[in-house]
Amino acid sequence: MTPIRTERLILRNWEDRDRELFHRINSDERVMEFFPFRRDRAQADAKMGELRAAIDRAGFGFAAAEIAATGQCIGFVGLTGVDHMPFLPAGTIEIGWRLAPEFWGKGYVTEASEAWLAFGFETLDVAEIVSFAVKDNLRSTAVMERLGMTADPTSDFDHPGIPDSHASLKRHVFYRLTRTDWQARKRAAR
Repeated sequence: MTPIRTERLILRNWEDRDRELFHRINSDERVMEFFPFRRDRAQADAKMGELRAAIDRAGFGFAAAEIAATGQCIGFVGLTGVDHMPFLPAGTIEIGWRLAPEFWGKGYVTEASEAWLAFGFETLDVAEIVSFAVKDNLRSTAVMERLGMTADPTSDFDHPGIPDSHASLKRHVFYRLTRTDWQARKRAAR
């Protein structure tokens, strides 16, 4: 993938130097509050390898977000195909993120997501980008709304990958952003 630069960030593929941070964000209780699992180091390393290979294949994905001024990896933000949700049409593109807690509340996710939306709509030429989160994950849904995404309650769903033992995490809210709405929002911001 060709790295994407924003005002403060570099969005790039994963590197071996990111392994510690990737493990930390996938095992931290605050970061993973809305997930039914935590990854040990071996599982995190394997998942990071999967994400890196997916980015190598597609040219985009859940990519590392690095602070440009320091070179410090803070988590990930990116686009990915949603092939694990059988009720979504083939080719659906999701935007998602996960940052270490010390980087929350600084606007990094919104900044990186804006760049990824531009990539999705301009480079990939997709008609729509979606996002979803556990219904109680107000931090993530607030980002979706800042990005101009619209809640679609008719598409809310019980996540098929969440076991019944974690019933409070099953219900997910669904957000959408069309290229047309994104373009109108960009024009209005000028």
